Amino acid sequence: MTDNHAHIVENIRTVRENMESVLQGRRNATLVAVSKYKPADDIKAAYEGANQKHFGENYVQELVEKSEILPRDIAWHFIGNLQSNKCKVVAAIPNLYAVETIESSKKADSLNKACIQVSRESKINVFVQINTSGEESKSGAEPSECVNIAKHIVDNCPQLNLLGLMTIGAPDRDETEGENPDFVCLRECKSKVEQAISGLSLELSMGMSADYQDALAAGSTNIRVGSTIFGSRPPKQ
Repeated sequence: MTDNHAHIVENIRTVRENMESVLQGRRNATLVAVSKYKPADDIKAAYEGANQKHFGENYVQELVEKSEILPRDIAWHFIGNLQSNKCKVVAAIPNLYAVETIESSKKADSLNKACIQVSRESKINVFVQINTSGEESKSGAEPSECVNIAKHIVDNCPQLNLLGLMTIGAPDRDETEGENPDFVCLRECKSKVEQAISGLSLELSMGMSADYQDALAAGSTNIRVGSTIFGSRPPKQ
């Protein structure tokens, strides 16, 4: 194992310790190691050295290439913008665990149709992405749309399993201002959806390298941590 790979393993252990420190055994949460731009060897080191199984990728082609050469029991999360014409490619990845960026009923329909077209054997877990910060640069549905999109998925997309809600949130927030309003907003969306659809218990995907401990304290069950584990990323070529 190289020094860099040893650092990756140690970083995962540190994040897990921090997770447990916040959660105190009250509930479980999933650590998604965000591995975009990182070589397959780095992912394999995390998988073998730290038994890390959940990894997140932002780009379809990168996800396809890595999924073909890395262990088949890795649970891949697609966390980038999913174009409708790429849904079939993503749906064909057998060990795709979740698509975390469904921002509309139309996108859900496209992914559901793609699962049928590629004869996918298992359902794909999906998160509805909510633009909690109202930033024009961010993808995601308006908070007011969360119930309608969730109902559409449950009622009309049998190839999809509505697992939860996801937000990216605003960067560089002043932590002295109290609880993160993006996390509060996503929690409120969760409550509205669960009230509207009986028997549904949603996960919350919120929190990244800079704020995952605050996110866990606010109720997150799925954190997406990249640079804290793998180090800084080179710019996309």
